[in-house]
Amino acid sequence: MIDLDFTYLATDGEKIHAKKWIGEPTVKPKVIVQIAHGMAEHIERYDAFAKYLLSKQIFVYGNDHRGHGRTGQERNRPGYFADKEGFHFVVEDMSNLTDIIEKDYPEVPVILFGHSMGSFLARRYIQLYGERIAGVILSGTGGDPGILGKIGRVIASREIKKHGRETPSPLLNKLTFGSNNKSFRPNRTEFDWLTRDTIEVDKYMEDPLCGGVFTAGFFRDLFDGLELINRKDNIRRIPKELPIFLLSGAKDPIGNHTKGVLSTYHAFKEAGLKDVTYKFYEEGRHEMLNETNREEVYEDIVAWIIQHLCK
Repeated sequence: MIDLDFTYLATDGEKIHAKKWIGEPTVKPKVIVQIAHGMAEHIERYDAFAKYLLSKQIFVYGNDHRGHGRTGQERNRPGYFADKEGFHFVVEDMSNLTDIIEKDYPEVPVILFGHSMGSFLARRYIQLYGERIAGVILSGTGGDPGILGKIGRVIASREIKKHGRETPSPLLNKLTFGSNNKSFRPNRTEFDWLTRDTIEVDKYMEDPLCGGVFTAGFFRDLFDGLELINRKDNIRRIPKELPIFLLSGAKDPIGNHTKGVLSTYHAFKEAGLKDVTYKFYEEGRHEMLNETNREEVYEDIVAWIIQHLCK
């Protein structure tokens, strides 16, 4: 097994940090999983999952999104996407990484795995580039925020006007995540909503590349992206034959305790997508890859991949 850090240049010249978990040069992968991580975390947190996939002859690639991990650290812009069209550029960074995968392993199918914010980015990716991949797995996704998303955009615009795009916004952070812990009272930490595994919660809190208050510009980009991915005309751009698997903890607040995930499922079906499935994990919270039953989740993901490769 080999895990390698590398960088690549984005379409606008930004340097993006990435990682790949691959086998020996003589080994050809059955499939490659490209990971889009969530907000306020980084690709290294997927190391255990990636090594499990690698044990099944599935190679893994992923990058630290702008404003996250080593990419954000090097640019000294934590919690910030770009000066304009940030959501768009992060999706383009993912497309650039697919270019690298295709060059490294021509004709090997690619499965896109997106978690949380990464699932929103993945949903835009498949609207634009769905024909490039063999399937998509959406973990911890949410539904259309509707009027709340529009209100969020207005508040983000006001915060930008008042404080600037690169200024952290405690207000937007509280409005977006302030209620996530309510279902898990009494709370041990402010991140109990992530997983029942207290060790994983503590690891997240101790990780200097996790957490933090994100910028007003980031939140504006995120709300712009949420509006884009939930437009019916954009959903109809997804290839009808593209297999999609949605997985979520039944108690995930980001998925509104399954309601948001189901609304996304129905939106896909209404758009004519033919192979959309979902699974909810009882008592599971937001990070199913770090949950107490993560081995079950790992196995389900590999089973879904193998099933669709056979097809």
